[in-house]
Amino acid sequence: METILDVVKATGAQAVHPGYGFLSENSKFQHLLQVNGVKFIGPPTRAIEAMGDKIESKKLAKNAGVSTVPGFLGEVEKDEDILKISNEIGYPVMIKASAGGGGKGMRIAFNDKEALEGFKISRDEAVSSFGDGRIFIEKYIEEPRHIEYQILGDEFGNYVYLPERECSVQRRNQKVIEEAPSSAMD
Repeated sequence: METILDVVKATGAQAVHPGYGFLSENSKFQHLLQVNGVKFIGPPTRAIEAMGDKIESKKLAKNAGVSTVPGFLGEVEKDEDILKISNEIGYPVMIKASAGGGGKGMRIAFNDKEALEGFKISRDEAVSSFGDGRIFIEKYIEEPRHIEYQILGDEFGNYVYLPERECSVQRRNQKVIEEAPSSAMD
């Protein structure tokens, strides 16, 4: 990241828009720009950190009164916990990595045996993909619709939302197609 900062400084840029993915979701990059007097055009550190952590983002949404998928809003650490929580929620459940994305670290379980296997596989995959093995569980929603809204705001309190995007066409829990506007919304 320091190399990127060197490039930014060499251009004399006063601000950086990081684009999508890699740097746009990196709070360390944002902090590095900030301490070097370069404006980061994107969300504040707290938002980047919260949205990059599914456990924290679900807690944030729930505390804001947003409807969320039922589940356990904390880290699951032991086999006994996975079984207890899965049975309380009711099968099928979705075992998910708190960090990362792209469908990695996610497993559906329809019974105790699958929950234990899914927990181990999800945790191992999360550690190898994201360096973070924290796992949580929520109810598996069969035939869901994945609709996204993008909200843009500035430091002056101005906000706008863009029309919805249909993201339900997926392969291995990874979006394949985004359609805007959604044909499911009226």
